[in-house]
Amino acid sequence: QVQLVESGGGLVQPGGSLRLSCAASGSIFSINAVGWYRQAPGKQRELVAAITTGGITNYADSVKGRFTISRDTAKNTVYLHMSSLKPEDTAVYYCNAGPWVVVTGQKFRSWGQGTQVTVSS
Repeated sequence: QVQLVESGGGLVQPGGSLRLSCAASGSIFSINAVGWYRQAPGKQRELVAAITTGGITNYADSVKGRFTISRDTAKNTVYLHMSSLKPEDTAVYYCNAGPWVVVTGQKFRSWGQGTQVTVSS
């Protein structure tokens, strides 16, 4: 079973940038869509960015123009570049992969540990 591991989170000041990584233990990103999600305390998990196998991207309105999802299939890694970060971006960020309908519907059986992003001065 392929595992996904998120990394790259941390504490950053408002207006700062971070790059999150989602590394897979096998070559799955060439045949699966990938989504980045986040869950803030007391809130439901939400999809913030997704990329299809063909490289088409989709973003939540709250992050458009600030976040960019990209994929390096040779490294089995998907990235989330985050800039102009705001305190409301504070959350645990997760990645997951599967068919597009599963990615957009968050119909996954399991989730990884995620990586904490905290935006604060």
